[in-house]
Amino acid sequence: MKLHHSFYLVFLVWNLFLASIPYAITIALVSKKNIHKLTFLGAFGIWLLFLPNAPYIVTDLLHLMNEKPHLKWLDVLVILSFAFNGLILFFLSLSDMEHLLKQYIKSKYVFVAMLSIFGLTAFGIYLGRFLRYNSWEIINNPIGIFSDMFQLIFEPNLEAWVFTLTFASFLAVSYWLLKAFSRL
Repeated sequence: MKLHHSFYLVFLVWNLFLASIPYAITIALVSKKNIHKLTFLGAFGIWLLFLPNAPYIVTDLLHLMNEKPHLKWLDVLVILSFAFNGLILFFLSLSDMEHLLKQYIKSKYVFVAMLSIFGLTAFGIYLGRFLRYNSWEIINNPIGIFSDMFQLIFEPNLEAWVFTLTFASFLAVSYWLLKAFSRL
């Protein structure tokens, strides 16, 4: 802020706060011994709603196009550090949720659930980055968000599908690579 004479990148602090919400939810769920299925289902829904905020920070790299060339290196480091922390929160939260899902659904369905989570997360990131929706708009603007979602699904938008599939693949491959490395 001192070098830029601007508060421009302060939004990253808010984004990282939002990224911590899913992790806080899974920490709370993991710390409980017996969770009623309906309570778990409600917590899972809220978790899934906020989950895209964690890897969303990676897309904040788009803001580098607006920056002055002489300090771009600093902006790259700042945004990457926030994005890295967002991804860490995402992977930790996802690992906890995978463990929890194994308690509530059969193991053979957990893989399908995980693939769905990656896809829904990437689609949520698309909605946030390009259509500028926020997580809480599911409550205060459900008609608008569902209308746009249905339009993207039933009137295919190539950019939306390519982004969603590519980002979901990035998240899935990264998650499973980290899991494999953690076993070594």
